[in-house]
Amino acid sequence: MPKNTKTNELEEKVIKINRVAKVVKGGRRFSFSALVAVGDSKNKVGVGYGKAKEVSTAIVKGINKAKKNMFKVPLIDGTIPYQINAKYGAGHVFMKPASEGTGVIAGGPVRAILELAGVRNILTKSLGSANALSIANATINGLKSLKTPEQIKKIRGK
Repeated sequence: MPKNTKTNELEEKVIKINRVAKVVKGGRRFSFSALVAVGDSKNKVGVGYGKAKEVSTAIVKGINKAKKNMFKVPLIDGTIPYQINAKYGAGHVFMKPASEGTGVIAGGPVRAILELAGVRNILTKSLGSANALSIANATINGLKSLKTPEQIKKIRGK
């Protein structure tokens, strides 16, 4: 289950911790990688991936990278402005705006990221790969590509 902590308005969630074994002459050497999401539950979110010899150090590195990679998500009444298909490698995430009262219908990394971004109502489907890193990056790509109606009007020249 993802671990939650709050520090000065930013909330952190550990999405996935992976143990990697490197076989050497003397036996196995273990290292850890941590996929972490950080957000303010208003409209800012970031994802980071940290690697270290210890779990706690990997999580701290992931949190620091996530804070550096934070960006704003355009939300309208607690949901995204329009539906979107997002891809990263073999990870594919479909996100669709939902009416008030629907809640966050998402699983795994997608749910963690959307909740930290402050999304209250959304329908999602994770397709393709089940790899947490690919799904998280696909979700981030989708959220980064969203534009507000004002930005779209400006692009179209209206």
